Amino acid sequence: MEGFQLSGLLYLVATALFILGIKRLSKVRTARSGNQLAAVGMLLAVVVTLVAPEGQVQLSWTTVLLGLAIGAGLGAVMAKRVKMTGMPEMVALLNGFGGLASTVVALAEFWGRYEMHHGDFVGPNSPADVSNILLGGDIWAVAIVLSVLIGTVTFTGSLMAMGKLSGKISGNPVLLPGRHLLTAILLLGGLAAGFYGVFAAEGSMATTLLFTLCGAAAIFGVTSVLPIGGADMPVVVSLLNSYSGLAASMAGFVIGNSLLIVAGALVGASGLILTMVMCKAMNRSLANVLVGGFGESSSGGGGGGGGADEYTGVKSAGPEEAAMILESAASVIFVPGYGMAVAQAQHVVKELGEEMERRGAEVRYAIHPVAGRMPGHMNVLLAEADVPYEQLWELERINGEFKTTDVTVIIGANDVVNPDAIENPQSPIAGMPILNAHESGTVLMIKRSLSAGYAGIKNPLFERDNTFMCFGDGKGFLVDVLSELKES
Repeated sequence: MEGFQLSGLLYLVATALFILGIKRLSKVRTARSGNQLAAVGMLLAVVVTLVAPEGQVQLSWTTVLLGLAIGAGLGAVMAKRVKMTGMPEMVALLNGFGGLASTVVALAEFWGRYEMHHGDFVGPNSPADVSNILLGGDIWAVAIVLSVLIGTVTFTGSLMAMGKLSGKISGNPVLLPGRHLLTAILLLGGLAAGFYGVFAAEGSMATTLLFTLCGAAAIFGVTSVLPIGGADMPVVVSLLNSYSGLAASMAGFVIGNSLLIVAGALVGASGLILTMVMCKAMNRSLANVLVGGFGESSSGGGGGGGGADEYTGVKSAGPEEAAMILESAASVIFVPGYGMAVAQAQHVVKELGEEMERRGAEVRYAIHPVAGRMPGHMNVLLAEADVPYEQLWELERINGEFKTTDVTVIIGANDVVNPDAIENPQSPIAGMPILNAHESGTVLMIKRSLSAGYAGIKNPLFERDNTFMCFGDGKGFLVDVLSELKES
């Protein structure tokens, strides 16, 4: 009993560390320490689980150590080799692995316990009444089905999201004919097969039905992400993170581990809250995002796909002209976007900001909640470049400052500064909160071309009288601008 009480107390400490870690992740200044607190909590949870596992768990230390070695090795290699630009894909992949782990745990526990007590697969309502042996009886069986379903959907959905984020799969929505009916059949059919398998089927039929559930869930994960356009991928990644937490929580019920139940629920709840916050930032409902189709058409009220032939009166500026504009600026706002991540320009952005500060200018960085390809993408990149926390301004705080700002420098952002969102009621992004960069005295738009962003629509900011298009690689262009300023 003392051992149990000690392990329970340590589990409580780990849970507290998780909660404190998540709380500190909500602010840029404390995010790093929050991550460290959560990591310590996870280490404590793993150690306690291995030393004093709950229930009648028999551990094979050879298997445990082998798994730890392989996992730690792969994690270290991925952490070293993956570039910051690949972080969104990495987050999506790790979400998928979390879901897959929950599925494997549920399947292994199902087969292992049934074989242990019967030598064959039988349902919990059979004459032998497995509910007297298994954790929670019917609850355990329901947890098996939900863990397999949510875990598999998370795995295949995350692979699809990773493909869209990396460009290996088109970021455009793919709308299959009869997709809503197909989705309903996959979900309801998979659930029916799973529940029949764990409650009533006997022999090899139980295995077949659980594999049927896996197959239906795998296809469901693919078809649920296919219709969602690249502009909504940050929301999808956040939602899949929530799914992975729910799957882990269900796996906790399956194996009877209280901490896994709590930790999974925390991840699920925090992921869902973040998802809703991001939906609010885009002025769209979660249901609207999941239905998909955003950016499907290149025609309509949004002004088309934003091809170069659709723009007139566009003015451009080279590095020398951009440097001359910045020379006389008393205030500058930098707006980072995914183009900054692709060009890995965050360090030179910081250098340019420091140069402007040496010249007496006020420098700030405007952060849109869905800029980039994952939640907090721009915060992570700028933190990597050691940009001071107090210079990072969120949308609500910075939007009133653009009217009094001399120059706004946009590095690879597009949809989050598109004035159509507030000026064109027919635009697909109408009502979406944007950064009001167009209200600045001068806008320097650093972009490779006049191509559309992930929303696939025209951006009238390119044609504004106060906008200069600065064509080229974000990092290369800013390096040239910085050189011109230092020489002046």
